[in-house]
Amino acid sequence: MTLLNTFARATLVPQPTPLHRLNRMSDHLGIDLWIKRDDLAGPSFGGNKARQLEFYLGAAQAQGADTILITGAVQSNFVRTAAACANALGMRAVVQLEDRVADMDDQYRHSGNVLLNQILGAEIITYPEGEDEAGADRALNDHADALRAKGRRPYVIHLGETHPPLGALGYMRAAEEVLAQDAGFDVMVVASGSGATHSGLLAGLRACGSPAQVIGSCVRRAADLQGPRIARLLGRIAQLVPDATPATQTDITVWDGALAPGYGQIGPPAKSAIESMARMEGLMLDPVYTAKVFAAVPALIADGTIAKGARVCFWHTGGLASFFAYETEIRAKLGLAPPE
Repeated sequence: MTLLNTFARATLVPQPTPLHRLNRMSDHLGIDLWIKRDDLAGPSFGGNKARQLEFYLGAAQAQGADTILITGAVQSNFVRTAAACANALGMRAVVQLEDRVADMDDQYRHSGNVLLNQILGAEIITYPEGEDEAGADRALNDHADALRAKGRRPYVIHLGETHPPLGALGYMRAAEEVLAQDAGFDVMVVASGSGATHSGLLAGLRACGSPAQVIGSCVRRAADLQGPRIARLLGRIAQLVPDATPATQTDITVWDGALAPGYGQIGPPAKSAIESMARMEGLMLDPVYTAKVFAAVPALIADGTIAKGARVCFWHTGGLASFFAYETEIRAKLGLAPPE
């Protein structure tokens, strides 16, 4: 996307991720359903965050950084991918893990992405609050100051939405990529958490002239909070890329029907999504993001938001490294006893 040529970018997703049709699920749901395999983007179990990190780490390289700092949930795919990408670029990583999900067992706290962060050699620090973006960012800034005092050159990837949304530019590029593969989608369904993927995809589609509807499935906060967040992010993207055709308030669609019982917890729609995708297509969905995203598809067909026969793209944004950290909850929710 030539509009983004002025931004520094590290190449972490060197080729288009696959796009293919889900034949059995299409027949089952009565739509023309395709899957964009961004779970295969980037290193170390892949995922959508690699696209965002191309611009964050590109900026870090341009500033001569030797260390990146990032914050996220205990099982954050973003921090794990950041650590892996930093290694590939010759930088060190400091990952701050926030306590966002209550009442989880030791497997959640030690397995999955936490184990991968350790294998990757990241410095792991913690932050006790899970819903304090400003505080988490301040803690990163304080740690970065301590590193500067030791002669290091840190670059902070902030969590709060008031910072320039460089990561969203990765999904503006992804919009151009998917349109080159197939420009005929009526609807695209994607996770809406921090909002960078959702807002970037929407901004990129409109910049490319595509009218496709983007539906963001809320994975962290309710729709009445997430919709305004996406609007604010779109405004900041417009400031970063003023020559792009902007998305507008009327372009924003969010759905929170699978959010309950909360971030990182499995409710009935997510349970059903995990089972149906595994048993009909042989594909795994993670309990934090992609199960709640795919749950939107049958629900929105049922209420008429997605029309029968529509051509739909489901963005699989990854997250499978965290799957095994959720073994206890997944077995309980799906009624799966350990094999004897």
